[in-house]
Amino acid sequence: MLELAFSARDLAHTRLAFSPLWEVVTSHRLLTRRTVSPLHRRWAAQARTELAAAGLGTGLLADLIPVHGYLPDFLNPPPGTATPSAQPEQALEAELAVVAWTSPERVRADLARLAVWTPRVRAFHQAPAAVLPQLLDEVRGYWQAALAPHWTRLRTVLEGDVLHQSRRFAAEGSAGVLRGLHSSVEWCGEKLTLPVSCCGTSGSLAGRGLLLVPSAFVGPTTTMMVNRPSEVVQLCYPSRGVALLWEQGPAQVPEAVAAVLGRSRALLLAELAAPASTTELSHRTGMSAGGVSQHLTALRAAGIVASQRLGRSVLYQRTQLADSLLAAAG
Repeated sequence: MLELAFSARDLAHTRLAFSPLWEVVTSHRLLTRRTVSPLHRRWAAQARTELAAAGLGTGLLADLIPVHGYLPDFLNPPPGTATPSAQPEQALEAELAVVAWTSPERVRADLARLAVWTPRVRAFHQAPAAVLPQLLDEVRGYWQAALAPHWTRLRTVLEGDVLHQSRRFAAEGSAGVLRGLHSSVEWCGEKLTLPVSCCGTSGSLAGRGLLLVPSAFVGPTTTMMVNRPSEVVQLCYPSRGVALLWEQGPAQVPEAVAAVLGRSRALLLAELAAPASTTELSHRTGMSAGGVSQHLTALRAAGIVASQRLGRSVLYQRTQLADSLLAAAG
């Protein structure tokens, strides 16, 4: 059981971000498990095939990300923004640039905490500056094979979680967000308790604040934490909307709602079980982007959907009125 002690300054500095590099780490750990949840099984089968074809998945990166327990903190520097660039490779490269500047002393200190040392880890410990570029190339290869083809879907889910939590920040404050973050996380007084977590240590946030990082691949019963002196503490938790991530079929449209709003607008409401952009909705429904935009404008004017800009994206989500309408029709 881990405990993080908050001050008023820490609560004020609690924020949200999502990260391509965090998705690399969490998805790689998921792939190393003997059994993968049905939710990710199809993706895992495809990713393993692609990684095997590229000769990846069994190198140094695999040695650094064990199935359980500690993994080197330098692999996950704090993301600098809540909405990575529309070009995922740029966002990944920005994070890898931070990793590339990791000092040899920091690398060795993190490697010393690993439970298992392989010959590759020993070589890395002996010559961090020489091996680090090779590790970064391995991360790039893993990204291209396992995650890049799916980043649009993944980003939509992660942006949706950031949007949801941002609204909770506005309505309930930091404490409200922390209380409802995850079933394994408890907020009491000025302490956050994590009964199930890995990679982190208990202690005070010391005014550094907390960075909340949603991930599509961590959980559903665990969280991950990075807690290094002088750096913001990062808590990686299961993102909302993951259950919809790999859905293939169209959403079910309640006939009663379609009779009132029209089938196209009812379909858009059904598809907004998780927040989405106009482009994503156009892709999923087959409607033109202009048609989707017109329907969403009308639904927003009626108070049935709401929108919020996150970086370059505008995400739409159902309001409570829409949820009540769909629930009554169901």
